[in-house]
Amino acid sequence: MKVGEMVWWWWIYIAVAVQASIKGEDYVTYDGRSLIINGQRKLLFSGSIHYPRSTPQMWSSLIGKAKEGGVDVIQTYVFWNLHEPQPGQYDFSGRYDLVKFIKEIQAQGLYVCLRIGPFIESEWTYGGFPFWLHDVPGIVYRTDNEPFKFYMQNFTTKIVNLMKSEGLYASQGGPIILSQIENEYQNVEAAFHEKGPIYVKWAAKMGVELETGVPWVMCKQTDAPDPVINTCNGMRCGETFGGPNSPNKPSMWTENWTSFYQVYGGEPYIRSAEDIAFHVALFIAKKGSYINYYMYHGGTNFGRTTSAYVITSYYDQAPLDEYGLLRQPKWGHLKELHIMIKNCSTPLLQGVQSNFSIGPLQQAYVFKEGTGACVAFLVNNDATKNVTVQFQNNSFELLPKSIGILPDCQNMVFNTAKVTTKPNKRITTLTKMFNEVDMWKEFKEDIPNFLDNSLRSNSLLEHMNTTQDKSDYLWYTFSFQPNSTCPQPVLHVESLGHVVHAYINTIFIEAGHGSHDTKGFSMDIPITLIDGINNVSILSVMVGLPDSGAFLESRYAGLTKVTIQCSESYIYDFTNYTWGYQIGLEGEKLQVFKEQSLEEVEWSEIDDSTNKSLTWYKTTFDAPIGDEPIALNMSSMQKGAVWVNEQSIGRYWVSFLTSKGNPSQTLYHVPRSFLNPTGNLLVVLEELNGDPLQISLNTISLVNVNSPFSYHHLPQ
Repeated sequence: MKVGEMVWWWWIYIAVAVQASIKGEDYVTYDGRSLIINGQRKLLFSGSIHYPRSTPQMWSSLIGKAKEGGVDVIQTYVFWNLHEPQPGQYDFSGRYDLVKFIKEIQAQGLYVCLRIGPFIESEWTYGGFPFWLHDVPGIVYRTDNEPFKFYMQNFTTKIVNLMKSEGLYASQGGPIILSQIENEYQNVEAAFHEKGPIYVKWAAKMGVELETGVPWVMCKQTDAPDPVINTCNGMRCGETFGGPNSPNKPSMWTENWTSFYQVYGGEPYIRSAEDIAFHVALFIAKKGSYINYYMYHGGTNFGRTTSAYVITSYYDQAPLDEYGLLRQPKWGHLKELHIMIKNCSTPLLQGVQSNFSIGPLQQAYVFKEGTGACVAFLVNNDATKNVTVQFQNNSFELLPKSIGILPDCQNMVFNTAKVTTKPNKRITTLTKMFNEVDMWKEFKEDIPNFLDNSLRSNSLLEHMNTTQDKSDYLWYTFSFQPNSTCPQPVLHVESLGHVVHAYINTIFIEAGHGSHDTKGFSMDIPITLIDGINNVSILSVMVGLPDSGAFLESRYAGLTKVTIQCSESYIYDFTNYTWGYQIGLEGEKLQVFKEQSLEEVEWSEIDDSTNKSLTWYKTTFDAPIGDEPIALNMSSMQKGAVWVNEQSIGRYWVSFLTSKGNPSQTLYHVPRSFLNPTGNLLVVLEELNGDPLQISLNTISLVNVNSPFSYHHLPQ
């Protein structure tokens, strides 16, 4: 960036801050030490809570528990695909009510970091992009591409203007103190060659020129141009962050991963309270002044919102679990750390830092202020043993891989590896079994044949472009008659989708699937052909769209090759053949999960046939008494989706087991705000052969380990 351009940017930034100051409103600037709010340096702890991953009825309690845990800022992404489902058509209602969410944060006296993106990744389908963007002529996402920049700027401006109209920026007296443009772009920047850096400068300039009156950040973006602040994401930013790219910018950590997202077939990632506290304290010791926990509350990926293979539960191991219950000792240990750090905030922000060795794997970081105030962080990087160190003529014992904090440089009053908060555990209490046959009705999908479908092509169509993300499901169908004997036919299918269900002459044959870490899979299925015309119907299923990587608009999914092998030398290749297609399932089109649409199909008693694939089930139930969180135990099912009172609870995939032989998720959150006292409609779509008679309804509560007393919970 040229010197003249840098000066011009700074004048814009300073002018906005001065104007806010003259008006007597909150204003936000920064220096090389921290954010500065109303002229005061701030050391801030932040927590990510995403409004659409919970319910409006939960927001107040979630925010309140974060505040009680010592959080100063709530950080959230803005979800473009939810808010602009069609070009120029906007939705900010219900769980999507961003303004209401921010005003609730403001009402509780906390700040907001608004990560507009509008690319967010976040294990959210298509990285938050609305799929209609895919069909804009000539578009290439996230680069110096005019069609993309037009729509990106249009949505970013829409959100900024909405915030301004509600007076929500700190420059207007509101709670928003930070905005984010783009998201971890440096991960893909090189793929766009010379257009990558051009796009970074454009995105930064576009954001700044919207004149929000608060700073902008770019996470994981070492070339973020002034005045945009580059920030760190990861689990160990005290060790990995190279620091801000200017001495005039503060050191900020926008994503401290409290665990990790979980995929189907994957075990949960458990990150200890001690490990999180160690790296938070280390970042502060190295002059960090803003740390955001990603996630502080993960919540639930309702509907079809997860990205590829990601489970419905999101960051359940966060300080607040999926249901909003305290995850102890993580929540309590971090609360104690926050109190300790904040009690030292003046010397940390105003003092002079020094650091020096106090052992082969030990280091001291000391902050001294002119008034005599002193804070020390004594770091033990040895993960195997306790060590005794000398500091200011005193001896201190440090636990393995820990940091001792001395708020007066004399007394160690906190050690990151010493946890005093008692652990708790989550328990489920059975409230209802759906185990009576006469409770249920079922409706079976018809398996379409080639002649049933008017959409035709002489090749295998790409899945996502064909469905336009209106459904997870795409039928590929063809018919053929062998022109010679085929004694032991084998159907061979290759797919870049996530799941395939194969049918021959409407009879289910076999299912196969890939995984989060594989790009495709194949199936070889012995089949039986009849004399005459045979109908082959293959259902391709997506479990969320991809959410990251360069050239997202060019990703391919669905079938890539189909053959029937009759012998080693004789193979029918149907890859370039006449195919018929059907988008979605009949029950989806008729919306049989809605009360007013139930009569669109003929429901019948559950039969005892062995072929249960692609069956819809419905029943009703009453809400459990009380206000404890509720979950459906779907462990008897295999793969499909669930609706309660027309609200999609999300996808389930119980049959995809981990390497230890466990389902990745069996409990599926049903917020109480989705329920009526009586007569709640439950609809389940089962793709394979699950048993609905073993589904159960449960309440969720917490108890201290070795204690019978339960914890308070929050409205759902």
